Amino acid sequence: MKATRLGWAAYATAAVVVALDQAVKLWMVGPFMLPLKGSAPVVGPLSFTFIQNRGVSFGLMQAEADVVRWALVGFSLAVAAALIAWARKPERAAIAAGLGLIIGGAIGNAIDRARLGYVIDFIDVQRLGFFPWVFNVADSAITVGVALILWDSLIAPRKAPAG
Repeated sequence: MKATRLGWAAYATAAVVVALDQAVKLWMVGPFMLPLKGSAPVVGPLSFTFIQNRGVSFGLMQAEADVVRWALVGFSLAVAAALIAWARKPERAAIAAGLGLIIGGAIGNAIDRARLGYVIDFIDVQRLGFFPWVFNVADSAITVGVALILWDSLIAPRKAPAG
C-alpha cells in the first residue's frame, strides 16, 4: 500500500524531528561543551543541564544493564515501525503530525541509546518548581505527538457522517 499525502507529511515530520534532535544533541556535547559545564542557565527558568539518561521517559526506571539498553532500543524501534505502518494512511492532519512527531522522537532516542548506551537529555526547567525532569527534543516531540493524537481522538470536532 502506498502512503497518502498525509502519510508522506508524517514521514517528513519524523525525518525533521530525528535530524533536529540529533543535531541539537551533537551541538550540546560538541561546540557547547555542556558535559563540561554541567549546567548552564539560559533564560528565566530554562537551563541546559547534561544528563545521561539510561532509563525510559524522563529518566524513570534507570538501569545500567546492557540487556535493558538493547531491550529499550528494540522497543523504541518496534513502536516506530508500528506507527510508520499506521502513518501510511492517517485520516486527519493532526493524526499525521502526531505520528510523525512520535516516530521521530522514538528513533532519535533509539539512536542515542544504541550509539552511546544512554539518551542525552539537556532541557532543564526545574526552576519552574513543578517539573523536575530534564528532557530533550525527542522527548518533547513524543509528548506533543501523543497530545495531538489524544486531542484528535477525544476532543477534535468531527463532521457528521453523510446519510
